[in-house]
Amino acid sequence: MRLRSLLYVPASSERFIAKAHERGADAIVLDLEDSVADGEKQAARAGLAQSVPMVGRSGAKTFVRINAEPGLQKADAEAACRAGTFGLFIAKARSPEQVGVLAEHLAPIERELGREPLVFVALLEDAGAVLDARPIAACQRVLGLVAGGEDIATSMGAEPLPEVLRLPKLLVHFAAKAEGKLSFGTLTTVADYQQRDALEAAAREASHHGFDGATCIHPSAVPIMNAAFSPSEEKVAWARAVLDAAAGATADGRGAFLVGDRMVDAPIIERARRILQKID
Repeated sequence: MRLRSLLYVPASSERFIAKAHERGADAIVLDLEDSVADGEKQAARAGLAQSVPMVGRSGAKTFVRINAEPGLQKADAEAACRAGTFGLFIAKARSPEQVGVLAEHLAPIERELGREPLVFVALLEDAGAVLDARPIAACQRVLGLVAGGEDIATSMGAEPLPEVLRLPKLLVHFAAKAEGKLSFGTLTTVADYQQRDALEAAAREASHHGFDGATCIHPSAVPIMNAAFSPSEEKVAWARAVLDAAAGATADGRGAFLVGDRMVDAPIIERARRILQKID
């Protein structure tokens, strides 16, 4: 599954919802949380039955970001489930127990509807959640993790500078990968999305570190993320050459071999396979 770009769309904005399917994002995240005023949350939730299929009509995966407050979270999750969304973005995920409670709440609703279980993307937004990242990633429904840089910095009384965010974001990334899950984000804040050169550089850096994609707070970021998290033609050609050479080496009983002037063995062969999986 390719999820290079995950575009946030306010679930209260009919105008943005109507155009979301045209943006080219691999996933649309209908937001019931930060981008929706308190007085509009109930109406936005009620509108999911129409907005979820609308934003997914060009084939993008659909997610709903739900509120963290106990009085809102379960109602948001149930409405999203009944609307047919693919998954949930769990705002302010803090523990595997919290994730488990939400999964237990949804299970009978999913059985009633005869639908596949929702997948979760956990947003880790404070220092404690960062330290619990691996147990959260290990939860069965969790598809991937996101480190919320601005919120993490605030929780520590810090400024959201690159040197501040790098460590917590890498810790969350390592936790996701250790559990075989997806990892979304960059190692900086994406609040300055209008700085195109900086955003491109941040996306390329994240791709080099093994991130799978990143969330987008504006449609202009979608093509940047799609390009950064797709292998270049040069990488694809290299990967094919490695796998072709590997097939010949296996036939000859060799575990290591040269491609050009570079020694190739098992981990490099696996890297080549993963590159080609990204274009399937």
